[in-house]
Amino acid sequence: MKDESDYLHLDPSTRAQMDRPPDERLLWLLEPRWIGYTGAQTALSRLEALMRHPPLHRMPNLLLVGPTNNGKTCIVQHFAERYPARLDPEGERRRYPVITLQMPPVPDEGRLYEEVLEHLQAPYRSRMPAAHKLAQVRLLLRHLKVKLLIVDELHHLLASRLEQQRIVLNTLKFLGNDLQIPLVGVGTADALRAIQTDPQLANRFQPVALPKWTLNEEYRKLLASFERLLPLRQPSYLHHPDLATELLALSEGTIGDLATVLNLAVEAAIRSGQERIDRPLLRNLAWDPPSLQRRRASALADG
Repeated sequence: MKDESDYLHLDPSTRAQMDRPPDERLLWLLEPRWIGYTGAQTALSRLEALMRHPPLHRMPNLLLVGPTNNGKTCIVQHFAERYPARLDPEGERRRYPVITLQMPPVPDEGRLYEEVLEHLQAPYRSRMPAAHKLAQVRLLLRHLKVKLLIVDELHHLLASRLEQQRIVLNTLKFLGNDLQIPLVGVGTADALRAIQTDPQLANRFQPVALPKWTLNEEYRKLLASFERLLPLRQPSYLHHPDLATELLALSEGTIGDLATVLNLAVEAAIRSGQERIDRPLLRNLAWDPPSLQRRRASALADG
């Protein structure tokens, strides 16, 4: 049995896993973890500023925008975990400072209200008129002292007809004005397009971009942070140019795909007994870059 000091390339939480059997190490690897890279910390700072903003009739809003699978949802979930639902000091009323919900796949006004009500586990009748659902939503959000409303997958708006898009955007604008709380939209570049159909609303949403990663110093720092969380007995030096270039090509610059590639690589390294990641191992993974996966899926769909 090795001492934890033998694994100085690892974070202390990872070192504690190194005497566990391979399957247990791999199961631990799948647990969610937070890496506070610069873009994520910037977004969190902006969200914190919104939480501290005094109530106004025209509250500032934020749009977190970036490609699919690039950490947007992870950031807002991490932020929401800082403000869990709780009882007030008297222990009588529940407080819900931050609400995070998803825009329905084909949104309309009624479905948006239903998303809020379901998130809050509030009973409702689906056939109830939209105006009644709105009244229930307003009452609940006031009662629960909501201070920030986050709407993920905002780009789903474009799946609706233009008239429905306008109604849903007006609904969001009304809730922000009525409750005097900031709104946070999360989505791809299509979310920015959707917001811009309402010039008044677009002026209130300040975009915070999470672009794809490129081969720069920030990316190499990200790889070094990842490596400290990978339960491998030998250092891999992921931040070195050859491996960094290989990983960027395989993930095509998104942090979600990078995490998936690294998890596959760790499993291969542990199962083989190699206990480190190198270029031959990466090239033998059962993995295709995301663009190739999409082309193959499209070809299958076309028959």
